[in-house]
Amino acid sequence: MRNSATSFALAGLLFLGASASAVLAQSSAPASQDSAPPPMAGMHPHHMQPPDPAKQLAHLTAKLNLTTDQQAQIKPVLESRDQQFQTLHSDTTLARPDKMAKMKSIHEDTNSKIEAVLNDEQKKKFAEMKEHQHEMMERHMRHHQGAMGPDAPPPPPAQ
Repeated sequence: MRNSATSFALAGLLFLGASASAVLAQSSAPASQDSAPPPMAGMHPHHMQPPDPAKQLAHLTAKLNLTTDQQAQIKPVLESRDQQFQTLHSDTTLARPDKMAKMKSIHEDTNSKIEAVLNDEQKKKFAEMKEHQHEMMERHMRHHQGAMGPDAPPPPPAQ
């Protein structure tokens, strides 16, 4: 029971590392354009993957009205994050808490690099996107924590 709860928490943190746009891309897209299932729908929590960097860049471009120059600066940041997550996922030498800490670090570093490229208005919108995603993740963790029983670990702390 505890092992599956820890695995779920790890998957949740990976989901967080994917950034706010993955959730917002699905929840704010018009129904007529959104014929594909959400990228993580139907996936077992152990197999969650961050959104594709190209798709996330397109979403950030639409939500934040990124310029071509901003897109060119953000794209390698998202690709680097994706590569770091893949490397971390395949690393069998790290304990789960260490992997979770590293995921959080990658997530924070990615967000810092993205924010450095944004103007003040875009930074405000990006912060709102992250907050919305964080709230949804907390609700999701609370829901599943109740399903996992009283021995389940608490959700990850707020950033």
